[in-house]
Amino acid sequence: MLMQKVRQVGNSFVVTIPKEEIERLGLHENDLVAIEVRKLQVTPTLPPDIAEVYTWSRERYAADYDYLAEH
Repeated sequence: MLMQKVRQVGNSFVVTIPKEEIERLGLHENDLVAIEVRKLQVTPTLPPDIAEVYTWSRERYAADYDYLAEH
C-alpha cells in the first residue's frame, strides 16, 4: 500500500506518486489510474529493543524526563 500526504497547491489538493512507483508500474503521462482514498491513522511503535532501553531510561531518569516535559 502506498501512503502519501495530501498537500495544497493553490486552491487544489494533490497527492503525488513517487518516481519509483511510476517506474515500477510503467506509467506514463495521461495514463488512467484507479485510486482508493482513505484517511489513515498511523501509530508509531518502537522496536522491542529500543522500547526496552527507553523503559530503562525513563525509570532511571524519571525526574529529568519530567523536567524536560515541563520546559
